[in-house]
Amino acid sequence: MTLIKSISGIRGTIGGKPGDNLTPIDAVKFAASYGIWLKDYSKKEKLKVVIGRDARLSGEMIQNLVVSTLVGLGIDVVDLDLSTTPTVEIAVPMENADGGIILTASHNPKQWNALKLLNEKGEFLDAAQGAKILEIAEQENFHFADVDDLGVINKNDSYIDIHIDEVLNLSLVDAEVVKKAKFKVVVDGVNSTGGIAIPKLLKEFGVEVVELYCDPTGHFPHNPEPLKEHLKDICDLVVNEKADFGIVVDPDVDRLAFISNDGEMFGEEYTLVACADYVLGKTKGNTVSNLSSSRALRDITQKHGGTYEAAAVGEVNVVTKMKANNAVIGGEGNGGIIYPESHYGRDSLVGTALFLMLMAEKGGTVAELRASYPSYFMSKKKIQLTPGLDVDGILKSMAEKYASEELSTIDGVKIDFAENWVHLRKSNTEPIIRIYTEAKSQKEADGLADQIIGEIKSIAGL
Repeated sequence: MTLIKSISGIRGTIGGKPGDNLTPIDAVKFAASYGIWLKDYSKKEKLKVVIGRDARLSGEMIQNLVVSTLVGLGIDVVDLDLSTTPTVEIAVPMENADGGIILTASHNPKQWNALKLLNEKGEFLDAAQGAKILEIAEQENFHFADVDDLGVINKNDSYIDIHIDEVLNLSLVDAEVVKKAKFKVVVDGVNSTGGIAIPKLLKEFGVEVVELYCDPTGHFPHNPEPLKEHLKDICDLVVNEKADFGIVVDPDVDRLAFISNDGEMFGEEYTLVACADYVLGKTKGNTVSNLSSSRALRDITQKHGGTYEAAAVGEVNVVTKMKANNAVIGGEGNGGIIYPESHYGRDSLVGTALFLMLMAEKGGTVAELRASYPSYFMSKKKIQLTPGLDVDGILKSMAEKYASEELSTIDGVKIDFAENWVHLRKSNTEPIIRIYTEAKSQKEADGLADQIIGEIKSIAGL
C-alpha cells in the first residue's frame, strides 16, 4: 500500500495506516494544508474552492472529508460532486473561485485516490507552490475557524452541461457540420464520469452512441489506463457494431484514446497529432508537447508552417512552455489535449470535438486518417542501477558522448538523431534510468533502446 506526496498533490491507496496510505486522516491533513496555503497565497478574507470527483468507490468518502475540512477552515465550497478533471478546471474561473481540488487518481486502479490541487486559474500548481503545501503538512500547525466563521457548501451539478456548452461554442467547432456526417461511435467510460460526459457531448453532435461501461459505479471493468492490452472489449465492439470509431477515456477524463474503424488502436500519441492537424489547418501557430512524446507532432506542425517545442515531462511544464511560445494547441503523448482557447488543461471533451470536426471535414475512415500520418514506433524500457552509482554523472557522460547531436538537458537527456530519438530520465525515488526511444519501426526503436542500455552499463561499469 502506498502514499505518494508530491508537488502536484497527494495520492495513495485507500485503507491501512495514516502516513502510509491515503486514510481519512491524510485526506484531512492535506486538505487543511492546501486551505492554509491558499489563505496565505490569496491574501483574501473570504475564499472559495471548487471540488469535484471521479466515480471511484472511495470518492464520496474523500469528498466529504475534504469539503468538511475546508468548511472548517472558513472556506466556502462549490461542490460539483461527480465531475471530470477538465470540468473542475473550467469551473474555477467561472465561479471566480480561489482554487480547486479534483478528487481522482486518474488512470490508477480502483484502490487509489488523490487530491489534485488547482490555483485560481483552474491550472495545476507549480513546483514551489506544491512544495510549500508539503511543508505546511509536515508542520501540522493548523488553525481552524470559529463556529460563526465556518464556510458554506453550495452544490452545483450542472457543470458537465456547462462544460459541453463551452466546447460547442469554440470557434473551430460546428455541431451542424458533424451532424451531417452521421457518425456512429462506441464509448468506453470505464464506469466513471467519462460515461456521463462523453455520450452527452456526442449526442449534441448528432452522433449515434453505443455505450460500453458508461455507468459511473466506480467498479472499473478493466485496468483504467487506456492502453491496447486493456481495451479488447471496445476494439471488438467497434467492429461488431460497424462503428466509425471508438472513444476511450480514463476515469477523470483528461486522457483520450481512439479506436479505428478496423478495431485497431489509433494510438494515444496520435490523439494530439490529429487534433493539432485540424487546429493548425485553421489557425496558423505553434505547438508544444513533452520530450517523451512522438516526433509526429513536430512533423505535422512543420507541415502547417508552425514551430514545435518540447517541454519537460509534466503538464505544468507543457502549459508553461505553451504560454511562452504562444502555442495554439499542445499536450502530452498520453492522449492529453490542451487547447488554450478553452483552457490550459488536458481535456478529452475538447479533444473529442476537434477530432469529430477533423473527421467530418476530411471524410474517409479513421484507419485511413491514421495511415496518412508519419508512422513512428516507441520503446519504453528502464535500467536498474546499484544505489551507490552517480546517476546524474552517468547522464552527463551520455550527453557528452552525443554532444555532436541535437541535445536537450532540461529533463534528463534527450538525443535527437536524424531518423529517431532517445530520452533518458532518472527516477526521483530509486536508482533507475528510464529509456524512451522512437523510430520508424518497432525493431529499430527496441534496438536503439538496447544499444543505449549497453552504453549506460559500460559507463557505469556494470
